[in-house]
Parts: sequence; structure tokens; C-alpha cells
Amino acid sequence: MSESWTKRLRNGLIALAAVVLATGLFLANQNRHATVSLEALAQRAVPLEEAQANAKPSLVEFYADWCTTCRSMAPVLANLKDEFAQQVNFVMLNVDNPKWLPELSRYRVNGIPHFLFLDREGTALGSAIGEQPESVLRANLLALATGAPLQLTGSGPVSELERNSPLLPHQPDPRSHG
Repeated sequence: MSESWTKRLRNGLIALAAVVLATGLFLANQNRHATVSLEALAQRAVPLEEAQANAKPSLVEFYADWCTTCRSMAPVLANLKDEFAQQVNFVMLNVDNPKWLPELSRYRVNGIPHFLFLDREGTALGSAIGEQPESVLRANLLALATGAPLQLTGSGPVSELERNSPLLPHQPDPRSHG
């Protein structure tokens, strides 16, 4: 009987340890994601109408609640907002809200997150699409705040030269097989 009781005790302790471990992992994961949410950022964001009227440059983020990249960048944007909130408006526009269709069309938003940099007059200076390193966003926000040229990387065309420009060396199109 004692051998049976020992096995039950061992199995019960293993089950209890598994439950405690699973609960701990669940809570740790919840706390990590709960630190900064898109919803919290959106609630603290400057409304577009206010940003257009207050003569500060703006970073406008087009996002969606279901966008995993948008969610993963939320802590980065929260840090940058804490750092630049006095100099730059942080505006968030949810692409799932039909209210923003004119802005989606005007700024040609076709991927999210889409970051739009507007000067003090509301003129678009540039944009970046997709996940951006914090250092790149910080440098562009600093430039935006000080009126310096933006250093956008990884978005839009990298050169204004056309493919057939005489300044570029001739390279056959890889799809032409020669």
C-alpha cells in the first residue's frame, strides 16, 4: 500500500508542478504583452484634427489591431512617444475604421504599419512601411522635430534615377535570361 501511495504522491506533485509552471508562464506572457498595447497607444494618441491645428510636426501611424507587426512595435513607439511627445504629435489611424479612407487613399497606404512623417504645415515629408528599427525611427523623429532632412531607410524608392538612366551601368534583366 505504501508503494501505491508513494506513486500517487509523486504523480500528484508532478501534476501540481506542471500546473504552477503553466500558470507562471501564462502570467509572464500576459504581463509582457500587457505593458504596452495598441489600444493604449491609440487612446493616448493625438487626434488627427488636433495635430493638423497645433503647428507641431507629426508621426502618423496607420495600423490595425490584428497586425502582429504593429503590436510588436507598440513598445518601441511608446518609448519614442515618451521621448518626443513635447516636439512631435503621435497620431494613430486604424485602417479598419472607414473614417480614415480619405487619408488611406491620399497617402497611398497599402501596407501596415505605415509611418507617415508630416511637417508643421501638414505636408508629407516621407513614409516608412513595415517594421522599423527603433534607431531609424528615433533619427527620423529627431530630424522631424528639428527640421532636418529625414533619413528614411527601407521604404520607397532608394534612388530617383530610372532603370534606363545612362548613369547606371547596363545590367540585363534577370528575367530576360541574358
